[in-house]
Amino acid sequence: MSNAKSMDTAPVPDPRLRTVFVEANGLTFEVDQCGSGDKLALCLHGFPETSFSWRHQLPMLADLGYEVWAPNMRGYGKSSRPAYVEDYAMPLLLADIAGLIDAAGKTEVVLLAHDWGAVIAWEFAIQKIRPLQKLIICNVPHPAAARDAFSFAQLVKSWYVLFFQIPRLPEKLLGRQGAKPIADVFINSTLAPQRFPPEVVAVYQANAAQPGALTAMINYYRALLQHRSKAKRDKTTPLIDTPTLIVWGEGDTALGKELTYPTEKYVPNLQIRYLADVSHWVQQEAPEVTNAMIEAFLGDAPVPYAKWQMNLISEAEAEV
Repeated sequence: MSNAKSMDTAPVPDPRLRTVFVEANGLTFEVDQCGSGDKLALCLHGFPETSFSWRHQLPMLADLGYEVWAPNMRGYGKSSRPAYVEDYAMPLLLADIAGLIDAAGKTEVVLLAHDWGAVIAWEFAIQKIRPLQKLIICNVPHPAAARDAFSFAQLVKSWYVLFFQIPRLPEKLLGRQGAKPIADVFINSTLAPQRFPPEVVAVYQANAAQPGALTAMINYYRALLQHRSKAKRDKTTPLIDTPTLIVWGEGDTALGKELTYPTEKYVPNLQIRYLADVSHWVQQEAPEVTNAMIEAFLGDAPVPYAKWQMNLISEAEAEV
């Protein structure tokens, strides 16, 4: 086995890992589970990922005493795949998360989320749909903070959101050669290619190659613009009082770090840790560092900084 593969693939699968099907919000969800206990850690993936994107975190969270659920979101994997754009509107996505939490029936809930999962998680926490003990976000800004810091440069980076509004064409282009462009998304944007060997990107490619899967995945973006909530949020955006950790890969080509800067206005109990030389795929690309930060945060211990940040902090202290 090559070094690249050994960095990403555990030699022996954790015996606690299992895949089950859970009924929630009138749909069926394919859910990877690990561990047991009275506390739930719910992990929400993004585009164009699957629950597999949390493979490095499930055993760690189980070791901390959580029962961990990583569902394939609606439209992904073997979860239900509704047919219409309006089926992916935010109120329905929020109801999915509430339904999964209710189905788990645990006394405490920690929500971890990346990319589109984080878009949903932020809104879930803002609306206080269910009590959350803690919130962990990877590489997606708070919506109001992003609005405050939005720039023309960020608009250019977000070109794909507008491209996805075109009917059928995005599916045709991304579906070529058995959805090979989906595999290329990871290969071309990662800063740690050893974390995305062929057997890893093949999981995401196979998911996207399923009949109707790409349309479902892209419908999240279409519904975001076409079926926005009629309730307009202004500067009185409700504060999130849940203790929150943001882990951010600074090498994200789609979302600028500056979008996180105003977050404390909306999340008073906030900690942010930036990872240099890490891309958008932070929990897959730097699982050791990310897991250490998550574990400390959940254990109410000081959340470590990345090594380069520690050097900056030491230099600043020396100047005082």
